[in-house]
Amino acid sequence: MSLNLEILSRAATEARGLTMDAVHACKSGHLGLPLGCAEIGAVLFGHSLHLNPDEPRWLNRDRFVLSAGHGSMFLYSWLHLAGFDIPLENIKRFRQLDSHTPGHPEFGETPGVEATTGPLGQGIANSVGFAVSQQMAAARFNTAEHVIFDNHVVCLSGDGCNQEGISHEAAEFAAHQKLDNLIMIYDSNYVTLDAMASATQSENTAERFDGYGWHVQTIDGNDMQAFLAAFEEAKEGTGQPHLIIAHTLIGKGIPEVAGTQKAHGEGGAKFVDEDRVKELGLPADRHFYVSDEVRAYFAAHKQKQLEHFNRWNETFQAWQAANPALAKLLGSGVNKEVPADLLLRIPEFPKDAKLATRKAGSQVLQPIAEAMPLLISGSADLHGSTLNYINSDKDFTPEHRAGRNIRFGIREHAMCAMLNGFAYDGIFRPSGATFLVFADYARPAIRLASLSGLPVVYIFTHDSIGVGEDGPTHEPVETVSGLRVIPNLDLIRPADPEETAGAFVAAMQRTDGPTMLALTRQDLPTLNEIPVQKRREGAAKGGYVAVAETAELDTILLATGSELQHAIAAAKTLGPGTRVVSLPSFYRFDHQPAEYREEVLPSHCRRRVAIEAGVTALWYKYVGLDGKVVGVDRFGLSAPGAIVMETLGITAESVIKAVQSLPEPALA
Repeated sequence: MSLNLEILSRAATEARGLTMDAVHACKSGHLGLPLGCAEIGAVLFGHSLHLNPDEPRWLNRDRFVLSAGHGSMFLYSWLHLAGFDIPLENIKRFRQLDSHTPGHPEFGETPGVEATTGPLGQGIANSVGFAVSQQMAAARFNTAEHVIFDNHVVCLSGDGCNQEGISHEAAEFAAHQKLDNLIMIYDSNYVTLDAMASATQSENTAERFDGYGWHVQTIDGNDMQAFLAAFEEAKEGTGQPHLIIAHTLIGKGIPEVAGTQKAHGEGGAKFVDEDRVKELGLPADRHFYVSDEVRAYFAAHKQKQLEHFNRWNETFQAWQAANPALAKLLGSGVNKEVPADLLLRIPEFPKDAKLATRKAGSQVLQPIAEAMPLLISGSADLHGSTLNYINSDKDFTPEHRAGRNIRFGIREHAMCAMLNGFAYDGIFRPSGATFLVFADYARPAIRLASLSGLPVVYIFTHDSIGVGEDGPTHEPVETVSGLRVIPNLDLIRPADPEETAGAFVAAMQRTDGPTMLALTRQDLPTLNEIPVQKRREGAAKGGYVAVAETAELDTILLATGSELQHAIAAAKTLGPGTRVVSLPSFYRFDHQPAEYREEVLPSHCRRRVAIEAGVTALWYKYVGLDGKVVGVDRFGLSAPGAIVMETLGITAESVIKAVQSLPEPALA
């Protein structure tokens, strides 16, 4: 079907007007991309994308991700025109409290927003995750008789996105995996925020992506016919991801700043006056104006979209009837279902087991993967060390799209952002692994998963100075505490195999945010002093009484992970009035009812010592000013792990000394 150039050109102009008015009204925002890419928006949302505005999460929709999230008014204006539930009042209240049109797009806040893309480049990697998810879904659920997944993932990025290192990681991965359902539009406008792009880049982007293995086209992005032709070519599928380098005029419509760095932000808003409006062809007295003709066109286009959706829905219903087991499986993924008996499916570990929690995690993962067929597990080139490979399945490859093990390569940041893409897509349950010390490479993506409430599971191993010989560069003394302060991130550091089982199940059961499992490299004893069920359930609660006092309570020892064994050993020396509390998850424990927290950590007992092989500051909220923390407020050492632990004082003896240095408990 040919483009209606006349009406879509008018729509592009009016979309520019909406952006100008919105940015001018709130005196902040970014004019440049929405004005420069208006023709692209008109083609995508007025002609080419398959969407259902009445069902924004329709399974077979084309996914559109705005990686250059600062240009959010581009997305809001086109979603509004396309008929999504974004009333004009929300556009008028751009960037205001409770407007549903925040400064950068936020998943779950605005209908039609596929991903939270604030930091530049995240959306590119998110889009790669979407593309893998959809390839995997097509392989799992399409049949010879019924194709229910055949959509495209479209990402709009800018110079800033492509300068960020994460874009290189994600682009390499996408090319290696031949993700030909992925189309990236690069808004190449020669401008960054501070200066013209030539001040900071001189690469040949087309050659770079061609070298990765992408199919590359270069066009005039303000020419709708040229863009449509490139987009249609990209949709044909060449066994490669597609890049459309669209040269646009940033800030088009405001000559005073167009084509300069001043157009990037709100600098052009002051020029939005009556004369400028007339030059654009908009009514002089207009504010947030959309013509009846444009409204009518998009209403008719929405009807065509609904007709396309209805045809797909007929196929989908026929597919459901013909494939009830597949339909049930797909529904379980979309609804984030977790088997109620998941913990019972994990066999108990032998009483004499002595193994690292990463090894215990590997054993726990297998029955979980069997019970949850849509769980995927990837690693940043460390499957052999993180031990999170699903043994019953194969790798995801261009030849085997159904494989559940993803080899992300040495790309921790992109891996975690791709996992976010899986979670945004909402069909598969994503998990990924690396060494805990490399969490800092991936922190922006982990933070966005927390902000967006994504049920991603991170299996991060080698969690402390117990790493040993690799030395301080690989010993994450500050990392656990640094991650605990991220709102909505649950970090669980289990103490033995049974706590590990409880931690894995708790991670799977959580559907409103990410969970990180911090696991050891070194072997740990099975803590048979504590009943199995108590360890498993206690890990899920985040904290519990591991060893109860047998006389009047006078001292509480707190510990997580590999240090719980030392607290238990110390309690045997300190006497019958000593209680040991395992606190594998601060997040989970803090979300328990106040009565439970008081039961585990009674406020009247202020004689407390905590031990953890990491920095100590966060522990004082549990031990108080009267207590002490045995920890590591320095970087580690290179030596066998046990020697490093002993040298830095992570021992039962250190706990005993710390308790003995406290005032004696007051007599009743």
